[in-house]
Amino acid sequence: MRIPRRQVSLCLSLFSLDFAYPFSSSNFLGNPNCFIRKPKGIHTLGLNWLRSIDAMGENLGTVMMDKRTHSFDVNHVEDDPRIWSSSVECKIDIGKQIFCNRSLNMKNIVAVGFDMDYTLAQYKAETFESLAYAGTIRKLVYDLGYSEELLSWSFDWKYMVRGLVLDKKRGNILKMDRHKYVKVAYHGFKELSKDDKVETYGNTLVRDSFDEPDYALVDTLFSLAEAYLFAQLVDFKDNNPDKVPEDIDYARIYKDVRAAVDLCHRDGTLKQMVAKDPERYINVDTSILPMLKMLRDSGRSTFLVTNSLWDYTNVVMNFLCNSSVPDGDQKLNFDWLQYFDVVITGSAKPGFFHDDNRANLFEVDAKSGMLLNTDNGSPMPQVGGASLALSPTKLAKSCRVFQGGNVRHLHKLLSIESSSQVLYVGDHIYGDILRSKKALGWRTMLVVPELEREVELLWELRKTRKELQELRNERNVIEDKIHHLKWSLKFEDVEADEKDRLSGELHQLEGERERVRLSHQDALRECHRQVLQFHGVWGQLMKTGYQNSRFAHQVERFACLYSSQVTNLSLYSPDKYYRPSEDFMPHEFGIICL
Repeated sequence: MRIPRRQVSLCLSLFSLDFAYPFSSSNFLGNPNCFIRKPKGIHTLGLNWLRSIDAMGENLGTVMMDKRTHSFDVNHVEDDPRIWSSSVECKIDIGKQIFCNRSLNMKNIVAVGFDMDYTLAQYKAETFESLAYAGTIRKLVYDLGYSEELLSWSFDWKYMVRGLVLDKKRGNILKMDRHKYVKVAYHGFKELSKDDKVETYGNTLVRDSFDEPDYALVDTLFSLAEAYLFAQLVDFKDNNPDKVPEDIDYARIYKDVRAAVDLCHRDGTLKQMVAKDPERYINVDTSILPMLKMLRDSGRSTFLVTNSLWDYTNVVMNFLCNSSVPDGDQKLNFDWLQYFDVVITGSAKPGFFHDDNRANLFEVDAKSGMLLNTDNGSPMPQVGGASLALSPTKLAKSCRVFQGGNVRHLHKLLSIESSSQVLYVGDHIYGDILRSKKALGWRTMLVVPELEREVELLWELRKTRKELQELRNERNVIEDKIHHLKWSLKFEDVEADEKDRLSGELHQLEGERERVRLSHQDALRECHRQVLQFHGVWGQLMKTGYQNSRFAHQVERFACLYSSQVTNLSLYSPDKYYRPSEDFMPHEFGIICL
């Protein structure tokens, strides 16, 4: 069928297709109705085809593309993924943009690396987090002795958000601004009053750091289920003191929840379920392969560093990359490795990023999963193993698979001369971004899936926020005039007629102030109503009142770039120069027209 030329809301990659393969449950227990399309080629364009859009900042752009003919299976109608190097005109939707905190010239980047879980593999919260929650509940009941009443509990996967802080000792869940002032606080699911909040967190001689060991940060999507369960157990302890031993306090509850989560991961319960039916738990993103191919065609190395072990990594990456062979062989294969130079599994991040980490680096035989000794990545003869292969099976022309090691090994394998030549993309502000940035100086990109909806709602809210700012400014001007008149009436020697005139003017200004106050109150109420669209309890992810949230502050400090999806990289030139907007301090807003 012919696809008419038109403008669409996001860039999807464009390929010439000549195969469509069935993808069935016997491959890795996915959806039998999925189809895998084999890319025939990518059409590249010069940089002159990229032009900016002056709408929401210089990171916006369009790509000029021409008409193409596509074939679609009737059981799987889906737009083909298009990327920057394709040739169909489209606009980058605001929710797909890459936002820049620090200048980054991609021409200086020689290697682009990726985390897997929640970066390349975006898990479905409604199924994956529910699975993690149910598994944790079972561990608490059957392994840690909690009441069987917990087995009947349910999980609201939309309730918790990233950026929250758990007060382990008090059983509270907090949201704070970038200055670490608590703005929203709940004890379990009960909101603390303003007085209780100030009494607990405001009236102290020494500011609390709100860090470990007394506090836990909800800084990854993996933490949402355990945070919700912690709140449930706090309420359960408060409402059923006879069902919880006296020696189990809130801190012990949190410790047990963490232990139960670790048990789920160690015994493989979660990953076995995902491996049986990956489509149920992982979102399909057809732009992953085009993105990787475009990066490699641009001359850059690509690598994968994940804490997951090889067997699970291979299952997930097979699903994401939709690898298959033309003759219909539906077994797991290793075709996806051709899109990477190095794959490191079982990396134990964030410790991996420390150069003094002395973890051994083993090469993985992809077919057998056997670990082979290496000398800092160089193959070693296997002593006494005449029947065993002395080197891992050659599955891809360039890719090698390892387990363990540290960043020094990775730099050597990729011939990295300077850490600033590496761009690493991850989802974990602590495990991926903060450590790689602070310890190494890598350039970083944070994946924030929540951002896509957040920026779209912000766009809808822009008029209300502008009205609020104007009303606040007007109120400030009126109050300054009132203060001046009161000062004159109190301290200046004025005649009776002048005093009457000033008193009348004061009365008029006070009426005007009340009018503006009520208008501001109405606009603020409307703003709060709209903010509830972000989240009914916690509001905007990146804001706490008028201040940036603590999470936003961390994003700004440690992420050079941030975006809603890793594949948004495919919507921009691989040689793009990302430039941040200018920083402004409060004294500049009244001088520079914004």
